Amino acid sequence: MNKPIIGVTMGDPAGIGPEVSAKALTNPQIQLLANCLVIGDCKAMRQALKVAKIPNIEINSIKKISEAKFCRGVIDVIDLKNADGRIKVGQVSKAAGLASMEYVEKAIKLAMDGKIDAITTGPINKEAIRKAGYKYQGHTELLAARTGAKNYGMMFVSDTLWIMLVTTHLPLKEVSRHLDKGKILKRIKLAHETLFKLREKKPRIAVAGLNPHAGEAGIFGDEEIKIIKPAVEAAKKLGINVKGPISPDAVFNLANVGMFDIVIAMYHDQGLIPLKLLSFNKSVNVTVGLPIIRTSVDHGTGFDIAGKGWAKPNSMIEAIKVAAHFARTK
Repeated sequence: MNKPIIGVTMGDPAGIGPEVSAKALTNPQIQLLANCLVIGDCKAMRQALKVAKIPNIEINSIKKISEAKFCRGVIDVIDLKNADGRIKVGQVSKAAGLASMEYVEKAIKLAMDGKIDAITTGPINKEAIRKAGYKYQGHTELLAARTGAKNYGMMFVSDTLWIMLVTTHLPLKEVSRHLDKGKILKRIKLAHETLFKLREKKPRIAVAGLNPHAGEAGIFGDEEIKIIKPAVEAAKKLGINVKGPISPDAVFNLANVGMFDIVIAMYHDQGLIPLKLLSFNKSVNVTVGLPIIRTSVDHGTGFDIAGKGWAKPNSMIEAIKVAAHFARTK
């Protein structure tokens, strides 16, 4: 079986992205599963190997995929040569933000051109990319814009819990007004289609309520009655195996013990708090609904520990594994 080619973007060069990339790409399990290359900066990757205390690794600077060696003892890097002296480890900067987005832009082009089978992204810093002139909230919105995707979503995968978010990076006070029946129905359908393709059977989908006790028949809020339940009923008419709205303080445990395959969460922290509590550093962010495959680590740039050799590669390793799995079932 041919191994898929995974392009790993290095992330913000001032953060832990280069370090976790170096640790993941020298992991024997990853080398067996996929042919990986870094889209980043050779100088930053050499420094990452030094920080991580990984000896006897060659950095192979390449311009095109055909130049990659894909062998033990070598990390192939498409070198954009943009991690220059203006970038200081552990500090937010315009230069680092721009560099991190240039890696993603290059990866998207390679994937859209069919040169790589999937993208796994290292962490970027939202303040830094704003300084660099990017107005996107993060990777997801940039990927959607560059690929022309209209119906896409943020899915998080772990060994025990799968989450799909209806809204993502919003202030909590704005969540309710960004919810509507159509948006929730799209996420339910996207979760159904994605899991059905992967498992070849109907997934069991749970939809979380927004309010305590899922509104308690309107006592604590009426979004469940006016918005969420109508979306669930519409999905049922399409033949989707879905239940809800279910009280948010119960639904994630029900999924964790195996009653559901995925939970549709209404907002970012509603889904991410239980996920990270159960699977911190092991969960994976997957952007579904794109014409390309993209997975990502579930953590940030870790400026406070950057350059110290402490960063754990677990999430990067899992993200590459999931990317390889999606690529094989494409």
